[in-house]
Amino acid sequence: MRKDRTEYDSLLDALVAIAKLLNDYESRYKMESEEFFDRYKKGESEDSEDFIEWANDCQHYLSIRGDLETKLQHVA
Repeated sequence: MRKDRTEYDSLLDALVAIAKLLNDYESRYKMESEEFFDRYKKGESEDSEDFIEWANDCQHYLSIRGDLETKLQHVA
């Protein structure tokens, strides 16, 4: 399993792109990403390729969102 690396012009562009990926998973599995990620971290879901990628996307989303929040705090 090898994911392609995508580069974005800004953190906001990256956040939007990942949010779209998360939305696709949510539609496919009828579960919010937050609920899925909580279950995944507790070991309450299988380790299928889709779930591993979904969990990675959740982590990436949270990381970028945190970076954006930090930058916004320094602007205000």
